[in-house]
Amino acid sequence: MMLADEIKNAIRDVYDYPKQGIVFKDITPIFDNPILVRKIAKALTEQFADEKIDAVASIEARGFIFGSVLANELKSRFIPIRKAGKLPYKTRSQSYELEYGTATIEIHDDAIKPGWRVLVHDDLLATGGTASATANLIKSFDGVLAGFSFLINLGFLPGEQKLKNLYGLQPHSLVRY
Repeated sequence: MMLADEIKNAIRDVYDYPKQGIVFKDITPIFDNPILVRKIAKALTEQFADEKIDAVASIEARGFIFGSVLANELKSRFIPIRKAGKLPYKTRSQSYELEYGTATIEIHDDAIKPGWRVLVHDDLLATGGTASATANLIKSFDGVLAGFSFLINLGFLPGEQKLKNLYGLQPHSLVRY
């Protein structure tokens, strides 16, 4: 069985969450299968194994799960990107549009050095708002955007095209819906 099929078989659809009409892709059942977790970690790492990655900026909260593993496997730093007010030190923030309002993410003010090649990782690409905000934070440090990594790409939503248009990079994912 192909890895994408194994992942899809493990993902649980939760209907009408977090609001009516949305089918939430719940990745938590993946963690019942340590062999699948190892396969995912290996596949995510292979996508960027030939590139120099100084840091992986990973988005709260599910993005942290594989983001920290990816950073470790790539022998790079792990940078947590969190919701506003959750980081304990001085921060930089970036607001972005949601379909129902705005949100703000933050990064520690000393997280990235100019010229670092930073990979953005999250569990799911939908509209691209959070990933784009993260990319803008990286650029605010004069960091180099090395790529985008996702477990899941909801290809029927505009996120992939948005990231390609704004940053000239093809987002990588293991599963596409």
